[in-house]
Amino acid sequence: MSAEHFLPVADQKNNIIRLSAAQALAGANSVVFYATGAIVGNALAPSSSLATLPITMFVLGMAACILPLGSLARTNGRKAAFMVGTGAGVITGLTAALAVFIGSFLLFCIAAFMGGAYAAVALSFRFAATDGVTPERRARALSLVMGGGVIAGVVGPMLVSGTMHLWPPHTFAVTFIAQALVAVISAFILKGVKTIDSVSTVGTGGRPLSEIVRQPGFARTVFSGAVTYMVMNFLMTAAPLSMHMHGISQQASNLGIQWHVIAMYGPGFFTGKLINRFGAMRIAAAGLVITACSVLAGLGGTDIFHYWLSLILLGLGWNFGFTGASAKIIEYHRPEEKTQVQSLNDFVVFGVMIVGSFSSGALLSLYGWNAVLWGSLVPVGLAFLGIVNELLAKKQHKLSS
Repeated sequence: MSAEHFLPVADQKNNIIRLSAAQALAGANSVVFYATGAIVGNALAPSSSLATLPITMFVLGMAACILPLGSLARTNGRKAAFMVGTGAGVITGLTAALAVFIGSFLLFCIAAFMGGAYAAVALSFRFAATDGVTPERRARALSLVMGGGVIAGVVGPMLVSGTMHLWPPHTFAVTFIAQALVAVISAFILKGVKTIDSVSTVGTGGRPLSEIVRQPGFARTVFSGAVTYMVMNFLMTAAPLSMHMHGISQQASNLGIQWHVIAMYGPGFFTGKLINRFGAMRIAAAGLVITACSVLAGLGGTDIFHYWLSLILLGLGWNFGFTGASAKIIEYHRPEEKTQVQSLNDFVVFGVMIVGSFSSGALLSLYGWNAVLWGSLVPVGLAFLGIVNELLAKKQHKLSS
């Protein structure tokens, strides 16, 4: 096992700033697709039941690319994966703009897949922030980078609202061109990130993956993070289209998504401190409870207030649940095992999300918004019970020892 190395404090701060900025810009790219994907899909698809297929392709791109990109990071360093990811982001915007221009649903789905590849790399930013950081500061570094995504809640909806009508009748075409430019800026920012890949990842070994995943609590941690992300994606995918179906304007829908994304990333400025105080899994459990409250708010009605409140609570629940699970995952791997374990974790997350993103469109089309909401409660309940059982088992172990 290789000795762990730490970056100078100045380099750690530089990384957090750059990765936070890149998280914000990459998050804006995702916001653009989540805010427009189902609407553009509904306009281009041969059937309304396929309206959310572009979002599903986005998630499929995440799942399909996370392991190859993780392998690339393991062999060539994180920066190589960063550049490939931002390159995919540029291609996403240009391809989506072309798809809108020529009215091609297939091409738009391909663009969505590439967007998922970029989003997969962007989610590794939270783990990259912990490289070369002492154990007691890792949860804080991870949550601060996620906190940088709060800017995405401002930039993303602004991109949509400010550009969607600039090229009539090709609604959103300029939006996707702007999305490509944002990915270019992100690439330049990421070039300045300091890494320790040559010491702790490239050319090193580690335990077999089968041994790592058999550690007590590993499966529950991955499952809770996957459920948190899946339910957030499940509801966020259907919400813009549901608002559109209930006569709510695109501007009002954009504002709801904006506050949702702010709620997703804003708590990142203090979630790390909460994790250090109460423990990662307790914060993850709190996130699941808040997510359940989001569902209840949505079931209250279909006025704009109900959608906004539901989306805001959904964002808060995602932040607590996903940050808590991510911070816990770091405890299960050694430095030389990080990209392998982190990629596996995110692969499971994205794989579960595929089911949620596609089924949400079908449920919305066939049974309505309330069916989407009720369907999300089952996995939330299962994940919450899993965490509670683990916490009780640990408490019992401490009492008996």
